[in-house]
Amino acid sequence: MTDTVPTEPALELTGDFRWGQVPPTSRDGFDVRRSQAEPDLGAIASFVGKFRGTGFNTIFRPQDFAVTPTPLPNPANGPDDNILELNPTEETLEFSDALGSIPNRGMVQGDIFLNGIPYVQKINDVSDPTQPVGIHFEPGVWLTVPLTTAPAEGVTLVRMASIPHGTTINAQGTSFTVAGGPRIDPVDITPFPIGDPTNRIKFPSQQANDASTFRIPQDLSNFIAAGTITQAILDNPNIVIRNRADAQNITSTTVIIISTSPADPLFGGGTDNIAFLLGDTTAAAPNANAVQMTAIFWIENVSEQITMPPYSGDQPVIVQGDTSAGGSTPSFAVTSATEIPAGTKIDVTYTQIQYTQTVLLNFNGLSWPHVSVATLVPDTPVPVTV
Repeated sequence: MTDTVPTEPALELTGDFRWGQVPPTSRDGFDVRRSQAEPDLGAIASFVGKFRGTGFNTIFRPQDFAVTPTPLPNPANGPDDNILELNPTEETLEFSDALGSIPNRGMVQGDIFLNGIPYVQKINDVSDPTQPVGIHFEPGVWLTVPLTTAPAEGVTLVRMASIPHGTTINAQGTSFTVAGGPRIDPVDITPFPIGDPTNRIKFPSQQANDASTFRIPQDLSNFIAAGTITQAILDNPNIVIRNRADAQNITSTTVIIISTSPADPLFGGGTDNIAFLLGDTTAAAPNANAVQMTAIFWIENVSEQITMPPYSGDQPVIVQGDTSAGGSTPSFAVTSATEIPAGTKIDVTYTQIQYTQTVLLNFNGLSWPHVSVATLVPDTPVPVTV
């Protein structure tokens, strides 16, 4: 792709739209709408407004070397059926207003009511920060599903998304909240034979110091020197977000775990692909069949101190947040009824979103992990009243 994805605010998806029930009669409908409270948003209630941040993306792209070879600066060694693309990224994730009470009609169980938050995600490659390149655009909806008896499942969360490469996802899961920061386990991008994840097959492109492989960028020396793409990051992209979290004071974390193939007793969800990605009616020879997506979102309450400039109390002052953890930092709009001396330390908190996501792409007999990670902070100044 060569088109730059703009980072200006997305179109408000919901506007003045609120979900409701079509009434049998005008009078009855009025009573129904008044009696039906909007379902609790639960773990996704913090998905409010616009977030921005940075991250890292890896994807093994299929390559028909005889027909559409990827131009590379240096002759490449290793299997030529794929190209490993590595992307330092910048991202915006913008949420619209909640949809309200979404009725789902039941046959073996009575009606249930969902609630949802539409979103738009945009990701740019910033390997060259002066020339960002759009690599991902995703409209979707986060949903909360109440406890059900048919099927017998507790409260669940769902992410429904559409990706313009030709894939839609419906990923379902659960959430919980813990004190302190997140536990971020390693993730492995190494491919494996379809259905056999214990048998990993390393490729030359996974060696950071090899500048002659089927990889974009081929030469990582500048990135290694800057610490933005290193061997440790290729071995485990999750350290990009773990290092950020470890350097912060995170007082509580809500964890959302979702999958298109959730673990028992959950079920439902899945991926669907256009014909080109499937390759044939049985997907026996796919071009790039997206068969599964798993993701973990950490919604974190971050506490830190900011240092005030001189403040006279006549209007809000914008103060930059702590930059010591690296990456994107929020700003704070501070107001006070009295003057604040310069250098005063003020305790502040804000919501931070971190995530890791793995999509399995099947082609040429292997499953190729496509891993994306990011840390996102509020895009607009966080209000603080002293």
